[in-house]
Amino acid sequence: MPEDLALVELFERLAMALGIGFLIGVERGWRHRDAVEGTRAAGLRTHAIAGLFGGVTGALTPFVGPVGFAVLTLGFCTAFIVFKVSESREDRDISVTGTLAGLLVFALGAFAVLGDMRVAAAVGVTLALLLAFKDALHSWLDKLTWQEIRSALIILAATAIALPILPDRTVDPWGAINPRELWLLTIFVASASFAGYIAVRALGASLGLIAGAGVGSLVSSTVVTADLGRRVRRDEATALTAASGASLAAAVSVIRVLLFVGATAGAVLPLIGPTLATAALVFAAAVWVLSRAADARGDSDGATTLHSPLELMSVGRFALLLAGIIVLGRIISQTFGQAGLLPFAATAGLADVDAVTLAAGSLVRRGIEVDAAANAILIAVLVNTFAKGVIAGVTGGARYAAWYLGAALAATAAAAAVWFFAASQLAAGLSQ
Repeated sequence: MPEDLALVELFERLAMALGIGFLIGVERGWRHRDAVEGTRAAGLRTHAIAGLFGGVTGALTPFVGPVGFAVLTLGFCTAFIVFKVSESREDRDISVTGTLAGLLVFALGAFAVLGDMRVAAAVGVTLALLLAFKDALHSWLDKLTWQEIRSALIILAATAIALPILPDRTVDPWGAINPRELWLLTIFVASASFAGYIAVRALGASLGLIAGAGVGSLVSSTVVTADLGRRVRRDEATALTAASGASLAAAVSVIRVLLFVGATAGAVLPLIGPTLATAALVFAAAVWVLSRAADARGDSDGATTLHSPLELMSVGRFALLLAGIIVLGRIISQTFGQAGLLPFAATAGLADVDAVTLAAGSLVRRGIEVDAAANAILIAVLVNTFAKGVIAGVTGGARYAAWYLGAALAATAAAAAVWFFAASQLAAGLSQ
């Protein structure tokens, strides 16, 4: 690297080290803003200097070697800890958070020079957030119950212990049943249920369910629809509120399809973009209408009781139901073969629109007609939308299904109008 460029890069890295220290110093200084000058061991300036000191220590490493780096690091750590101990004795405060934060600032300053600046910046911002949200984190921790902690531990154990040992290959004659994928589905169901439970605890019945549905639909809108139905059955949510959450999940699902199409089959996007965008907007409008209706009827406090966020039998039943739908779709699609794109879309779309979207994008790149891919994606979205209506009826009852299907019919009608209008405009253009 030319000498001038190397010098510019060094200044950039030292600036990053200083910036990390300054960011943490702002948070620390603001938290102790009422303290008398000189009674704090480390504030804004000290943390900024600590970050810069770490950066300079890293920059000196090629000249002083590992031993010199260790001596400078040990010197800083010793001095910082001595002053923090003195401060703790004066305040009678045994918290070690401030000490660890200062040491980490120095380490991030050194890493900003010696390592990847992006990683150093990300860790620095994360540290600032952890320090700034101290009160919120402690308040959240105080509200946790053993039941909630146990649920989180079970989900983590299922992910970290059971998942890696399951075979990542199909084990049936049709090549449809993959144990690892099915176990992942089980984890998704459990995580969606737990996320919804925590959202309700944090945000309240109505808003919590809707927010949890929005987050959970990033994983699977079908899972969210089923989980909301379970909550309706158990009087944890009203049909109106659950239908609002299911409509939000449907809107997020449609938007996700648009993003996948744009990333994998850009040529298809002009054909189906307006249609799917219209459906997403109508679903979003349905969320507002259903939420307002729930508030008007006094249903916003419908989650009268909250049971265990992770009941293995219940979660297992939902996982098996959804896994069966996916396996059935795969078996039928393999029977038709890749040439049967529309049958594949209709069957696979029962539970997974993303698979159809990615498959269509792959086939477009291999030369399939753009119109055929567009039709396949739209059929998958249509089938998936109304399959969730059936799931809503099975899991949550007729009222829940009726409210959701009302939103689905409105979104489908609006999207169909846009689709046929666009087709007629295209036909008129070709005839001229």
